[in-house]
Amino acid sequence: MPPKKKKSGKKKKSAKAKTPTVIDGISTEEMSKEQLEEHIVRLREELDREREERNYFQLERDKVNTFWEITKRQLEEKKAELRNKDREMEDAEERHQLEIKVYKQKVKHLLYEHQNNISELKAESAVQLRLAQDEHHVDEKDLRKDKRGLKVELKEQELSHEDIIKNLKKTHDEQVTTMRADFERQAREIEAKYERKMKALRDELDLRRKTEIHEIEERKNGQINTLMKNHEKAFSDIKNYYNDITLNNLALINTLKEQVEDMKKKEERMEKQMAEVMAENKRLVEPLQKAKEEVEDLRKQLANYDKDKQSLASAKARLKVMEEDYKGLHWEHEVLEQRFEKLQQERDELYRKFVKAIHEVQQKSSFKNLLLEKKLGALADTLEKKEAQLNEVLSASNLDPTALTVVTRKLEDVLDSKNSAIKDLQYELARVCKAHNDLMRTYEAKLSQFGIPTEELGFKPLESTVGGQALGQGPAGLVSAPS
Repeated sequence: MPPKKKKSGKKKKSAKAKTPTVIDGISTEEMSKEQLEEHIVRLREELDREREERNYFQLERDKVNTFWEITKRQLEEKKAELRNKDREMEDAEERHQLEIKVYKQKVKHLLYEHQNNISELKAESAVQLRLAQDEHHVDEKDLRKDKRGLKVELKEQELSHEDIIKNLKKTHDEQVTTMRADFERQAREIEAKYERKMKALRDELDLRRKTEIHEIEERKNGQINTLMKNHEKAFSDIKNYYNDITLNNLALINTLKEQVEDMKKKEERMEKQMAEVMAENKRLVEPLQKAKEEVEDLRKQLANYDKDKQSLASAKARLKVMEEDYKGLHWEHEVLEQRFEKLQQERDELYRKFVKAIHEVQQKSSFKNLLLEKKLGALADTLEKKEAQLNEVLSASNLDPTALTVVTRKLEDVLDSKNSAIKDLQYELARVCKAHNDLMRTYEAKLSQFGIPTEELGFKPLESTVGGQALGQGPAGLVSAPS
């Protein structure tokens, strides 16, 4: 293709020699030799590249043609294979139809043979049934004959057995009389032995009950003594620290008092329950004694061995029930004692907490009273110093009346504020003293409630006063007097 272009270019040059060709904006006439050589080299490179592309496209075309021929040949082969498969499927279908016909004929032959076999078997079974019936009739006749013979033998055996039974009854009566005499003797021995055992058991149980009651009384007396000592110690501690109890923990004290009252009520209830259990124990001892007496009366009234045995069994059962009741009551008594000890421990713990809380409240209240007194004294000293300084300043400065009135007004304001602070502190001190007095009255009321006179404290409680003046009887702040 490039040579043709060159030829056409030459023809055009020859045809139109006057119109020179323009390359890169420069005509060939104006180009130098080197530019023309460069242009020729570039044209040759383009020619080589075009030839390579043509060869590549020709190769691609040949590949496409070969692929097309190969696929066409493969398509023809697959079509031939498809035709062969169709023919094979037709042949297989024909063979399958033939086989179905053959199997149908075989099935027909088998059904015919099966019907023949069934008919033969029915005939054979009918013949065998008739033979079995004949054999059964023969066997039935033989069995009837044997039955008549067995009946005769049975009658003979019954007669012989009657004689044997009469002899056995005679021997059995003799044995029963001897055994009854032996059993009566053994029953008398057993009765005497168990009477001795019951007497020993009764003595042992009485002794054990007396010892247990004595131990319980000693243990309870020891617990009562320890409780009295603890109460005396606690009261002595309360006497030493009751003066410094304040308002802020009265709610805690009231709750603790209620808990102590609940514990006392529980203690009283437990004591009542223990008394009831002891009464129940005593009440059950008498029925046990009565039951034993009834057993003895019933034993005396018995006539033969069977009645003796039944009465002894019933007496044993009642005795066992009474013993189980006694064990149950004893166990309940121990449980109640354990609960009573646990409640006493809880009461002692609450009492210790109560004393500890009272000590803390006393320390806090004493510290607060000390701070208030120190503040009050400091404010009084400060007031005296300020008044002295003010008098010195006024005497030293010769102020005019207007300035003096202004200064006096300011001074009066300061004094009013200080007086109000002093009044607040005095009110706080009066409130604390009133709370102390209310607490004293509450304590005295609680002592009287528990039946403890105030004379046994060993000292006379002091009532606080503010400036030598008696306080009112109404409630102070958060503290209320007991009703």
